[in-house]
Amino acid sequence: MAWSLFGKKKKTVEAAEEPPPDIELAVDGVTLSHEAASPSATDGEEGGDVDLPFPEGDPEGEGGGLDADRVGAEDLVSRQPGGVPAGFALGDVERADRPGPAQEKKGLFRRLAEGLSKTRKNLNDGFDRLVGAHVKLDEPFMEALEEVLLSADIGIDLTTRIVADLKKDVKKNLLKSPGQVVGFIKEKLISIIESEVEDTGADTDVVPRVILVIGVNGAGKTTTIGKLTARLTREGKSVLLAAGDTFRAAAIEQLATWAERSGADLVRHQQGSDPAAVVFDALAAAKARKRDVLIVDTAGRLHNKENLMKELEKIRRIIGREIPSAPHEVLLVLDGTTGQNAVNQARLFGEIIGVTGIVLTKLDGTAKGGVVINIMDQLRIPVKLIGVGEGIDDLRPFEPREFVEAIFTGASLPVE
Repeated sequence: MAWSLFGKKKKTVEAAEEPPPDIELAVDGVTLSHEAASPSATDGEEGGDVDLPFPEGDPEGEGGGLDADRVGAEDLVSRQPGGVPAGFALGDVERADRPGPAQEKKGLFRRLAEGLSKTRKNLNDGFDRLVGAHVKLDEPFMEALEEVLLSADIGIDLTTRIVADLKKDVKKNLLKSPGQVVGFIKEKLISIIESEVEDTGADTDVVPRVILVIGVNGAGKTTTIGKLTARLTREGKSVLLAAGDTFRAAAIEQLATWAERSGADLVRHQQGSDPAAVVFDALAAAKARKRDVLIVDTAGRLHNKENLMKELEKIRRIIGREIPSAPHEVLLVLDGTTGQNAVNQARLFGEIIGVTGIVLTKLDGTAKGGVVINIMDQLRIPVKLIGVGEGIDDLRPFEPREFVEAIFTGASLPVE
């Protein structure tokens, strides 16, 4: 089964109720609502991590201290006529002449297979070497098979278990030739990642649904948020983004660009501000505007691990205080090209912050796509989204069987 980030999909989409704007500006028939500016609760030196006094009514000094109907001065919403998010071409939205479900599914699978081509080639080349060197399911064959699986970063523990189970079936005469090995491995991998992983994300109808996105710099957090936002707005959901990475120079502007393209709201403060204040104001704005989804971007300064984790804990505490059931998802974005290091990062963030799902990016740039299975097997954390290309539609829900089929497409051993 595929894990859903958002529970049951609404059958109808009602227009979100907007609070009365202080300023309305019509440009070329498009109304832009821009709410009154309000002072940021925190302001510090560029790149610093400061905590200045907060207004009364926020005794813990953890939020922006702003009323629910007031947001940051640069919070802006824009859409093209007809509800199409600003910045999107017609090809980016639902159209009457789009391919039917069956044809579209084939196209999606083809893009997935193309994105995983390096991993698939790695496996296929390995199986070709097996064919050339072995004709029986003997011990040398098993040792060579281990090397093939490890080359795809499937992991030592999982590889050892697969080969051990394969030997048992060979002894029972259930498998008699190399030609049966690929099918055995595929089904083994699918059963592991379908049955051994528990989805701990909150399945709730609470609005807004809060998604906290974490991960180290360079993993692709902001781009992932942008693609996810585009997908959600095309499904008819209203989205608000919180620019919580106030330390990286380009992060705020990058998120602003994605918000504009997707027709999403954005709450931002000045660079160097307290990220917790940004999140507090974003929560207030999302509740006041009745947005369906709030996505929170965060910093990822791994070189300062202790401060990073304290910051993330503070943000999570504020979210839970303002919306008791939130965050409903904590998505950890990992760079698939880092292999085993991605597993180590997932373990660290999971132990300290708690992770409900993983987004694995840049799988099109690695021959070790098996790290997806390795993470799920070792950490029991579901991989919910995978990135297999640069396009918006190349961020896709992770479906175990489809993924395994894609990396084994064309892989076969001759039947004797």
